[in-house]
Amino acid sequence: MVPPGGIRGGRPRLRGGPPRAARTPRAPVKKRVLFVCIGNSCRSQMAEGFARAYGSDVMVARSAGLSPATVIPPLTRQVLAERNIRIDDHFPKGLDVVSREKFDMVVNLSGMPLRVTAPRVVEWAVRIRSDRPSRCTALSRRRSKGW
Repeated sequence: MVPPGGIRGGRPRLRGGPPRAARTPRAPVKKRVLFVCIGNSCRSQMAEGFARAYGSDVMVARSAGLSPATVIPPLTRQVLAERNIRIDDHFPKGLDVVSREKFDMVVNLSGMPLRVTAPRVVEWAVRIRSDRPSRCTALSRRRSKGW
């Protein structure tokens, strides 16, 4: 039978470093993910918000746009706030802002070819109907008209 402190009674090993119990386990490395859309004002901001809220234990999420907008529309913030996801500190960014960072995966939401190098590039097709305005545009028009 082995005593509770081990054979050496908790004393350190003479050679080979600290005892096994004293060694700190390495934290798992989080994957770095970049979400890219055209304006970095709606789709990629929402994807980054959801990834931070639900995947922060396994990934570091960032977002950028091919041609960044000037602001994030209030409706984008409202939709995420309804799901208790805050993006108050977010702002539209271009690819130049994140170009020096290394990413394990790039998720393309723009539908356009990207010149981003990453070990894995994933295309997420988001259908946008051109025959009618988007919900975001329609709601903002209604609000501006006092609806």
